[in-house]
Amino acid sequence: MNAPATLSVALANETATAYLMADLALLTGPGDVIALSGDLGAGKTAAARAMIRYLADDPSLEVPSPTFTLAQSYDLPFPIVHADLYRINDPGELEEIGLSPLPAATLALIEWPERAPDALPEDRIDIAFSHRPALGSSARAAAITGHGKAAAQVERLRN
Repeated sequence: MNAPATLSVALANETATAYLMADLALLTGPGDVIALSGDLGAGKTAAARAMIRYLADDPSLEVPSPTFTLAQSYDLPFPIVHADLYRINDPGELEEIGLSPLPAATLALIEWPERAPDALPEDRIDIAFSHRPALGSSARAAAITGHGKAAAQVERLRN
């Protein structure tokens, strides 16, 4: 098993978040899982939206928040599922929305992963977003951790 690799990044605004997610998109693909955590308004949906738009090569693509639908699917160069587990009360509900097991050969972007931690694979990238008000109202920080095989992706992101 690979040791986790961690990288911390300061994000001045949503544009910086979009650049980070574009860089990460170049290192991920079908079968990868990215877990996005943080308080309300910390940037989870903005990060997922930026990655999906980058992979679609369409900066104006409508990418709605999956808060109410729980999961949105995209058929881009490879399938992507963007899920929001905030309203999940029981891990068994993941099967009802097609996330248990996670779809094979699909990039999964999962917000609020702490609502169903046992559903996450060992090989994944966790991104924890946090507000940084001392640096400005739109400033955020991202702590990116690669677990298992995904540790190598985070190491490449560092370079």
